[in-house]
Amino acid sequence: MLSVKEVTFRLILSVFLSGIIGIERESIKRPAGLRTHILVCVGSTLVMLTSIFIFDMFKEQTALQPDRLGAQVISGIGFLGAGTIIRQGDTVRGLTTAASLWAVACIGIAIGAGFYIGAIISVLLVLVTLLSFSRVEKRIKVRSNYLNLEITAINKPGQLGKICKTIGDLGGHILSIELEPEDDQIEIVNLIIKVPNLSLKNDLINKLSNEDGVVNVLNRS
Repeated sequence: MLSVKEVTFRLILSVFLSGIIGIERESIKRPAGLRTHILVCVGSTLVMLTSIFIFDMFKEQTALQPDRLGAQVISGIGFLGAGTIIRQGDTVRGLTTAASLWAVACIGIAIGAGFYIGAIISVLLVLVTLLSFSRVEKRIKVRSNYLNLEITAINKPGQLGKICKTIGDLGGHILSIELEPEDDQIEIVNLIIKVPNLSLKNDLINKLSNEDGVVNVLNRS
């Protein structure tokens, strides 16, 4: 039977490890952030602890499999992950966050089972994947018909719509858009845009630079 100290340690460890991943998701304003990741991990840890508790309680009376409840967590987490997936035209967003929730659930099960080394290494690998591989992914995209733009614009009604319309008029397709308000007057718009051909890249940048309300256009490709 697990002691109260061991149960408490495992639950607190699940908060800490899942919080590391949750902070990364929160920092880029994803639908499932810090609290969601912590709740998923704590819940899955508790499920595994409950499985072990039930096994210890009744192992002399019947044959039980302590991993059965954990298996239900892995399959059941899909409903929450699906809620983070958003389709925008031909683009699907939120898949990475859904995958991180599933990974956090698995990490929670590992913590609940006492497999600490596996849980810690998994958190490090997930964090490296989220932080480092996203940059690699962007570089791969922008080598072809993609633009990674950082647009500094005046924060006023309709400004974002005008930027998007300019991109659409030139045949560009927005794959990703993120807003970072600087203050009440200025906002930064981060865009990944697919253009029909490479020759339109400079035309699009020049057109956006001359757009009313746009302060600066930085090509981060």
